[in-house]
Parts: sequence; C-alpha cells; structure tokens
Amino acid sequence: MAENSKIEWTDHTVNFWWGCTKISPACLHCYAEGQDRHFHPSIPTEVRFQGEQSRAAHWGPNAPRMLRVDAATLEAYKYQRHAVAEGRRFRVFTNSMADFFEDRRDLDAPRLEALEVIRDTPQLDWLILTKRPEKILDLLARAQKIAQGCDSVFPGNETAMTEWLGWWLCGKAPANVWLGATVEDQVRASQRIPALLSVPARARFLSCEPLLGPLDLILKDCWLGYTPTRDLLHWVIAGGESGPHARPMNPDWILGLRDQCAAAGVPFLFKQWGEWAPNCLCHRSKGCKETPRPTPGRPGCMFHCGKTAAGRLLNGQIHDGYPEVTHG
Repeated sequence: MAENSKIEWTDHTVNFWWGCTKISPACLHCYAEGQDRHFHPSIPTEVRFQGEQSRAAHWGPNAPRMLRVDAATLEAYKYQRHAVAEGRRFRVFTNSMADFFEDRRDLDAPRLEALEVIRDTPQLDWLILTKRPEKILDLLARAQKIAQGCDSVFPGNETAMTEWLGWWLCGKAPANVWLGATVEDQVRASQRIPALLSVPARARFLSCEPLLGPLDLILKDCWLGYTPTRDLLHWVIAGGESGPHARPMNPDWILGLRDQCAAAGVPFLFKQWGEWAPNCLCHRSKGCKETPRPTPGRPGCMFHCGKTAAGRLLNGQIHDGYPEVTHG
C-alpha cells in the first residue's frame, strides 16, 4: 500500500500483485525487483533457482506472483470513499510492483477482480502503465470471456462487468482508466506506441523513464496530440534513472521531449534527473563522480550527485503537466 505516494505523477499506488519478468533495457535495474528482494529475502531454493537469473522472490517467468487482491481492494475502496467525501478525484497507479498486462494464465482471475474494482470506483482515475501494450486487447477480451463463463468474483455484478468490458472493446473506453506504455528509447517507441494507440482509452500516456536515448515522437509517426481523424497521445512523463547502478541521461534527450510536447500542445511532466545531473550541484564537495554525457560526440559531462540533490528542475523550471480528461 502507498498512500500519498512519493511518485510525482500519482496520488496513490495500489498493487493487486507483485512480480514480473524483465523484457527490455528499462528493466535492467528494476526498482520493484529490488524492493521485492529486500522485503522477501528468504526464498526456498527450489523457487529461487528455477532457471531464472533473478534472486527476487516473484521475478522471472517461472516465479510465482505474490497476490494481494483482497488488501488492494480494501485500499481502493478506502481511496474511493475519501475521494467522494472530499469532492475530488485521485490518480491511482496500478500495478507499480508488477505489470497489469503480463500474459500469464495464473493472473487471469486476479486481473478480472482488479478490473471489477476499477469499474466499481469511478471517482478514482486508474493509471495502468505497461511494457506490454500489445497484450491489452487480448487480455481484456479474455477477461470478458471469463466473466461470461463463470460466476463473478463479486456475485451480482456478472452482467455489469461483461457489458463494461464489451463497451471498452467496442471503443467506449472507461472514463476512469488511463493507459500508458513505458518507452525508454526509439526502438521501444516504434514497437509499443502503435500498440497503445490501438486500444480505446480516455487518456493515453508514455512513461519515458528511464530515458535511455533520444525520442522522436512527432516527425517520425505523428504520435503526439491529435489529428482530424485520430485521437493520439495525451501525456508524456519523462525522467532519468535512479538507484545504485543508474545510467546517466543526456540533457539533449529530455529537452527534445519537452520541446516536442510543447509544439504538439501535449502536457509534459519531468519527473527527475535521477542519480545524474548536468551540473555538479554540490560543487564536488561530496566528491561526486563525473562521466562524459552518454551521446558520443556531445561535449559536457554528467555528475553523479544523487537523486535528491539532482532534483527535477529543467532549465530552472518545474514541468508538472497533466492531461484534462472528461468524465461521464
């Protein structure tokens, strides 16, 4: 549970399960895997070493996921009650410790239960971020088939759940679901953005964190903003990597994203520099490390000042853009 989350772009986090499998460069230093290893260090040998490289309890293709659907449901309804009482909406990030659209049969039932909670908490905006956007439509269709073929996990809501998923699949997306994809470089952008755009959504967003290379979101495929015939991307979150093995982010990459969003009129949120900053904020009084910027041929260095010292100022400004989403 994470009430009043420290993640800059959400109010709360709710995790219906923990665990995932790494699939792209952004996963290399996964914070969630590290937390899993920290909180669940004692794992039976037969579970830990089933052909997996990870030593985390719930990470890898053969590791069991840690289900916490009941606890997550209680958290969600608590936030729903608070939102109603305060007359406001909360942004809820799910699953911060997993991938909601990981294609595993043992997650079909928990995912259906999570979708029922999402449907039943209209005052919460559920931000679902995935590295597997190509799986979304298939998994929603599978959830609908499961809801049709058996008693719902919430008796009495079977028809409502089936219809809710049916409307979504037909193009009428839920008003309280924002769908996002992690896009750390141009290769992942080319793979994941078209898949994300194929899914009906009231708001679609990108998380370009950790940003590992330059991104062209306008000139290449016109993914940002709107066209007369297509509803495209509505929000971009970007930032550098944190953690003990963080890779530095070239300032040119983040400035390029900021400028593309400004040109397209798309809200932009700069989350953090991460461990590395373009200026030595402590003036080397702490002996911080220095490394050439990660783009060959570009002058200048990045300084390992730590996440807190590096902060989130971009050319002296905080960028906290959010999309406007209509409800009802």
